[in-house]
Amino acid sequence: MLGNYELNQQYANADCARNTGMMPRVIVLKTCYHSMKNYNYLVVDPISREAVIVDPAWEMEKIEEALLDAHASLSGILTTHSHPDHVHLAKPMAEKYECPIWMSKGEIAASGFDAKQLIAIDGNPWTVGHMLITPIFTPGHTPGSTCYLIGDNLFTGDVLFAEGCGICLDVESAHEMFASLEHLKTRLTPEIRIFPGHSYGKPPGQRLAQLCKDNMYLQFTDKNSFAAFRLRSGQNLGKMFNFS
Repeated sequence: MLGNYELNQQYANADCARNTGMMPRVIVLKTCYHSMKNYNYLVVDPISREAVIVDPAWEMEKIEEALLDAHASLSGILTTHSHPDHVHLAKPMAEKYECPIWMSKGEIAASGFDAKQLIAIDGNPWTVGHMLITPIFTPGHTPGSTCYLIGDNLFTGDVLFAEGCGICLDVESAHEMFASLEHLKTRLTPEIRIFPGHSYGKPPGQRLAQLCKDNMYLQFTDKNSFAAFRLRSGQNLGKMFNFS
C-alpha cells in the first residue's frame, strides 16, 4: 500500500502536468490477425517520454514503430483482462523491454495468467513519468476486468464499447457488468474519452456523454432488465466479432 505522502506526490505530479498543458498523448493503433481486429493504445508522457501500452496484440512492428515515432521508451504494459487477444504480446514485450505487466489480482486468480514481470494490482493508483494511472475494477466480462484512467482518457478493454458492452457468460456476470457500467457512469465526468479494445464502427475516443446518449447498454436502470437484454436469445454470435 502507498503511504499518504507518496500518493499525494503522485497526484501533485499529475496536476502539474495538467496545469502546464502537458497531458498524456494517446496513440491509437489498430492491429489485426486474420478476422480479429483490436485496438492497442500507446500512452505517452510528453514530459518524460515514458510510455505504457494497453492490451498489446498481433503486430509487434506497428507498436515499435509508434514508440520510435513518439521518441518514447516503454515503461509498462497495462492489461484490461486476460483474454488472448488482449495479452498476446504482453510477455514478449515485457521481456524485450524489461518492463512490468500490470493486471488485477482478481483477473490473475481467475485466469491463472503468469509471467516473470507480472505485477498484481489493487485499487491504488501509480505513476509512470508524470502520468497518474488509476485502475478501476469493472468485473462482468471477466471476473477481474479492469479499466485504466490516465488523464482524461479511459481504456476499457471489453467492458465498454462505443456501441455496446462486452459479452457476459451468465446472469451473475451480467449483474456484475451492470454494476460496473453504473460505477463508470457515476465516477467519471462526461468529458472523459473512452478507448475500447474493439470498434463496431465508431472510432475510439468518443466522450462518455455521447455514449450515455447512444449506447443502449447504458440506458438500463436495474440489473435484471440489463441481464435479460444482455443474455437475450437469438443474438448473432458472428456479429459480436464483426469488428471494424
